[in-house]
Amino acid sequence: MNDFADLYQQARDAAANAYAPYSGFHVGAALVAEDGRVFTGCNVENAAYGSGICAEGNAISSAAAGGVRKIDSVIVACLDAGECYPCGNCRQLMREFSVDTVVVQDGNGALRVHDFGEILPHSFGPESLDNLPTNR
Repeated sequence: MNDFADLYQQARDAAANAYAPYSGFHVGAALVAEDGRVFTGCNVENAAYGSGICAEGNAISSAAAGGVRKIDSVIVACLDAGECYPCGNCRQLMREFSVDTVVVQDGNGALRVHDFGEILPHSFGPESLDNLPTNR
């Protein structure tokens, strides 16, 4: 899928619905599943800060609930900053679903396309557990 401009707009539309009363940081994500379906999500903050949900995690959770197990691309948009990369937790969650490509907007408005390995090198994934003893 190469039409990242349309997907970026979907991520911006999702960001407009973010619940961000504490930080004022509105983030949206759009992802493309291996089967071509698109899922979106926005960040949802909580007065107990650690209970908040990132836009990327929200979109991935929706995709997982829809039966998705492989995600091709994740596109992230932030309405309140020029450049917005996924947090470490979201990067690890993306790794679990074998994301290939992550797209963000840079400070000049251009879309930056990254291979996933660029944003989480030397990652820990399901295959990292292959050599565990069988008596778990």
